[in-house]
Amino acid sequence: MLCGVEVDHRKGPRRRGEALEDAILRAAMQELAEVGYTAVSMERIAIRARTSKAALYRRWSGRPDLIVDAYFKLAASEIDVPDTGSLRTDVIALLRRTADRATPAMLHLVFGVMADAGTNEELKTKIRERLALLKPKQMHGILERAEARGEVRGELPERLRTLPLDLMRNEILQYAGGPSVPDEVIEEIVDQVFLPLVRV
Repeated sequence: MLCGVEVDHRKGPRRRGEALEDAILRAAMQELAEVGYTAVSMERIAIRARTSKAALYRRWSGRPDLIVDAYFKLAASEIDVPDTGSLRTDVIALLRRTADRATPAMLHLVFGVMADAGTNEELKTKIRERLALLKPKQMHGILERAEARGEVRGELPERLRTLPLDLMRNEILQYAGGPSVPDEVIEEIVDQVFLPLVRV
């Protein structure tokens, strides 16, 4: 809505295939940022993406399904993976960036989606699958460079590779509604837990 006038985002060239899907995902994130998770509607997302609700429902079963895809394909993947030349400072920087992304709006999204997932086994499975793909992607480059520098032992178990992000997720939930996770907590995760387990 602009100056009290409802804008019809469907006016303009139509998009199809990957271009349309990308437009829908971006429209979903824009709608989420504007109104919050509980007020997001498939109809308004369709208007923003200049398409029909039917086009959305051909690809996603409903709002939670669409928002999960939008978050993991756009928002979550936008966290830059640091390259400082040191395993310790790389992991600390990644955890700091991850914590800083946990804004009140983002936490509202997470809690809303998890509430919907409580009664939706298919959605729960989808969230687990997306997390399983995202965490290795963020840590892979950091650990690959660290191995090349001789900072870590090879053939680390997958659960150990993603341990810093798993622990950070727990800290983010504990600090929800308050200040961001303190630097000293991030350093404790790296120095007292992760590095002693992976260093040569």
